[in-house]
Amino acid sequence: MQFVSKKAHIDKLSTPCLVLPVFSNSKQAEVTEIFDKAHNKQIAAVLKQGDATGKAGHTLLLQMPAGSKTKRVLLVGVGEQGKTSANDFNKAVSSSINTLKSLPIKTVCSALLSVDVIEKDNDWKIRHIVLKSRESLYQYSETLTTSAPDASILETCQLLATNDCTAKAINNAAATASSIANGIDSAKKLADLPGNICTPTYLADTAKALGKKHKSLKITVLDEAKMEKLGMGSLLSVSRGSRQPARLITMEHKGGPKSQKPIVIVGKGLTFDAGGISIKPSSGMDEMKYDMCGGASVFGVMQMCAELNLPINVVGVVPSSENLPDGDANKPGDIVASMAGLTIEILNTDAEGRLILCDALTYSAKFKPDVVIDIATLTGACVVALGKHATGLLGNNDELANELLGAGIKAGDKAWQLPLWDEYRPQLKSNFADLANIGGPAGGTITAACFLSRFTEDYKWAHLDIAGTAWKSGANKGATGRPVHMLSQFILDRC
Repeated sequence: MQFVSKKAHIDKLSTPCLVLPVFSNSKQAEVTEIFDKAHNKQIAAVLKQGDATGKAGHTLLLQMPAGSKTKRVLLVGVGEQGKTSANDFNKAVSSSINTLKSLPIKTVCSALLSVDVIEKDNDWKIRHIVLKSRESLYQYSETLTTSAPDASILETCQLLATNDCTAKAINNAAATASSIANGIDSAKKLADLPGNICTPTYLADTAKALGKKHKSLKITVLDEAKMEKLGMGSLLSVSRGSRQPARLITMEHKGGPKSQKPIVIVGKGLTFDAGGISIKPSSGMDEMKYDMCGGASVFGVMQMCAELNLPINVVGVVPSSENLPDGDANKPGDIVASMAGLTIEILNTDAEGRLILCDALTYSAKFKPDVVIDIATLTGACVVALGKHATGLLGNNDELANELLGAGIKAGDKAWQLPLWDEYRPQLKSNFADLANIGGPAGGTITAACFLSRFTEDYKWAHLDIAGTAWKSGANKGATGRPVHMLSQFILDRC
């Protein structure tokens, strides 16, 4: 779906459908009142009858009289005038698209930019009109046949320009938002694919295809033999139980000067996690195809950087493997050697994400990074601590952590910082290796980050635990694409 600016008088607008905001109190937006005055006050009538309430997200579709240049009007509630919150606005966008996508129309014109949102500017409104619309239109269809949902025919959303927002500003903001949405959709698509299709090799091939499409991207894929030469014994120990070979995928966006130190983002790419010998319960194990959502988000962010040709250097690193039980799989009590030279006692084979990440984090130092951010569906403890709303954030540099927290607030893709104190480190003590791969049930998200911190001492580093935010369960099961928006905002801020 394309998003473009539209300059026109609201009372003379020609469109298959116009989206108009309505408030829950009696006074309406100027744009709504002007349109209504030119069309026999039909909107005022339905508001008086209570057919449209103005409650955030409530919609009412009106068919306009024959001969009208505006064929339909969709009234969408945005809450009380002067008190429209970001959540109210997002509800209005989502519900309007959910209503319109079943209609036989290709173009819609939206007047929602005329709504004042508390503490938000026009750029924010444009960004969220695009992102929430695209979220509503996203459909997984790759492996569906007869049960595939009917695709919406909506092609274009015209954003009605206001006095304080020019056509150029709208188009620029919409272009940026569309590239972020493309990255989110790509991350969702990869994560939603089943594990028998989306393997480590599939991810590597996807990266190569992305590199062919965008000249700014340099793609490197290391096979198991090359990783073994580099001493990545920890990463390779995880793939021993699988018939699918591990891959280490690197995507370099070279948009800045050569002297500029890159941002490196590292995403856990476990394409399926059965837990290994410490096997998971069967209930819900199908959702372990989502254990590569961190890696999928790296793909989404790198696509965004390349599409916008951002003037900054960014490197994406995705260590990818499966974790399955087998006669050659890791066993509890095994000891493996990492690329950093530290030995690790594997007390639980289901704590495998940190085993592949630690070698990828050591490898990332070769890029002489300004900062390194890893993203992983790492711990169930993070879901217990923060639920499905906030991503867990830990790191060794408060300035970097604050940047990410700020980007998350701007994006509406929030994180919450947890402590990374030395007091937690003794929980990783092992009698037989330099450290254990688990620290017990207490503070599981923190001890997992403590483990990773042992491999990130040479640079500024932050860790995003997305176990609670990367996908939804139940009837709405599917990937969310988080934290592509947060990371995109972080990179855009640095540009």
